[in-house]
Amino acid sequence: QVQLVETGGGLVQTGGSLRLSCAASGRTFSRYAMGWFRQATGKEREFVAAISWSGSTPRYADSVKGRFTISRDNAKNTVYLQMNSLKPDDTAVYYCAASAASALLPNNIAGYDYWGQGTQVTVSS
Repeated sequence: QVQLVETGGGLVQTGGSLRLSCAASGRTFSRYAMGWFRQATGKEREFVAAISWSGSTPRYADSVKGRFTISRDNAKNTVYLQMNSLKPDDTAVYYCAASAASALLPNNIAGYDYWGQGTQVTVSS
């Protein structure tokens, strides 16, 4: 069982930056691949980024490549999402998720076993 808690959301102007954190409970955090998803009002939840258990070979949605960076600190049981050059289209509730299929770095909802409650990110124009 893994419990996930996201923090770091807020209101930021276009072009600004935010760093989201996701703290995980449990001693097996390092065994899970971790992902970030987002869901805008009236839209489906979509993949943003994922990172393997070792922190190597991150994977990104095309819409955030070059602007967002996913990282993790297994000693702190935490995964991060650094978001730069934010745009109004990035406005959404951001969720972190843990996948037991750690070698696959899934980019779909079904590939993840545990989810956080989400944190709101709002980018004003």
